[in-house]
Amino acid sequence: MKLPDFFKDKFEQLMEEHEYRAFIDAFDGRRCYGLRVNTLKIRPDELLALLERELEPIPWVPNGFYYPEGESFGKHPAYHAGLFYIQEPSAMMPAQALEPKPGEKVLDLCAAPGGKTTALGDQMKNTGLLVANDISPKRVKALVKNVELMGLTNTFIVNEAPDRLKAIYPEFFDRILLDVPCSGEGMFRKDREAVQSYSKYKSEECVALQREIFDAAYEMLKPGGTIVYSTCTFNPHENEENIEFFLNRYDIEVSRLDPVGGFEPSRRNWTVSKDPGLSCGLRLWPHKARGEGHFVFRLSKKGERPENDNSRPRTDYTSKEAEEAADLYRDFVHENMNSIEEGIYHLRGTSLYRLPACMEGIPPVRWEKAGLYLGDCKNGRFEPSQSLLIASKPEDFRRVIRFDKNDRNIIRYLRGETLFNKGDKGFGAVCLEDYPLGWVKQDGEMLKNLYPKGWRLM
Repeated sequence: MKLPDFFKDKFEQLMEEHEYRAFIDAFDGRRCYGLRVNTLKIRPDELLALLERELEPIPWVPNGFYYPEGESFGKHPAYHAGLFYIQEPSAMMPAQALEPKPGEKVLDLCAAPGGKTTALGDQMKNTGLLVANDISPKRVKALVKNVELMGLTNTFIVNEAPDRLKAIYPEFFDRILLDVPCSGEGMFRKDREAVQSYSKYKSEECVALQREIFDAAYEMLKPGGTIVYSTCTFNPHENEENIEFFLNRYDIEVSRLDPVGGFEPSRRNWTVSKDPGLSCGLRLWPHKARGEGHFVFRLSKKGERPENDNSRPRTDYTSKEAEEAADLYRDFVHENMNSIEEGIYHLRGTSLYRLPACMEGIPPVRWEKAGLYLGDCKNGRFEPSQSLLIASKPEDFRRVIRFDKNDRNIIRYLRGETLFNKGDKGFGAVCLEDYPLGWVKQDGEMLKNLYPKGWRLM
């Protein structure tokens, strides 16, 4: 790979000759591929049996696996059932390092396209409140889809600048993940265009932005709360030097991360102070471990963290229109499903949402998804969403159309084709074995395919 001369010169000065040569040579090596099992839906051993594969575990994530180049797992029906997420292996570490707990209030401040958000929701057991933000309207669309595909119901997806959010959520979150925009040197092997767009001054521009984002995050973190700062770049300006800056400026302290699986300690010798605490983060280098590259550092805000009130809100409505829409939803559930989970209902336009715990209404922000999008209320009828189905279990449905993993009807369904099956009239769930894929509407022997057009296999 043709790397920029100024990039090579920088690391030639920082590294010993033998390591520098191994580092540069690694960019001509093979990239690494990984998937993370969605344990909200399936155990790792069950997924491997369904895929009929033996995959090598990723050492730093208990539900992560390497897979070989050439596998088309993104087209596998199990992916469309939300049973796993495809993610670069070293990018799985930041969410793992944050260690969110069920019932907590967590912020993923730079969340799109959703790999880390969905990992956090998995660790939180779909409880508490997970605010996922991205400033890009285009990228936030991918975030919504991935959150829906993984079946998360505790997530509030917003599209705001960090400065705007800090006015809404002062000292609100127990944990915050900052996988900040960076110069992306760890993307070189994965994306050759990243090399072309890389410039000599990109890192300096990123440092200024990263510090602005951290400042907003600090304001939103509770005393005693945890921040994980991460990048997919190698240079110390955006990594150790930024951590040194944060420690000097804010009332925070280091929270050590132990090296695992080829991750090594961050390099304090690349800073001005050479403070021993600056070795408490982690670096993954492509010449030392199986991943493209990541820097991860965990910090704690000094002080005593207050406890959360984890009581589930009573059944309530944010408007009279939301109450009327919720009644239509209940009528649908009575006819087509076996159970209902109540909460606080919110109606935006024709779309009905059940808000996550810890939310009693919608704050004044730009948002895309609030908790579970249940469906749409139109002309006195309720039309269920894909989100409602994918967040449910087979036993929740009155009508289940179950296909074996090798049944060609699964692919036909995912392509949007009409299926045929005898059964009672009404809405039913098409399942890949015991895992819901999407809705159909039974009418005689014909099944009207309701799988979303934007999700279909081509």
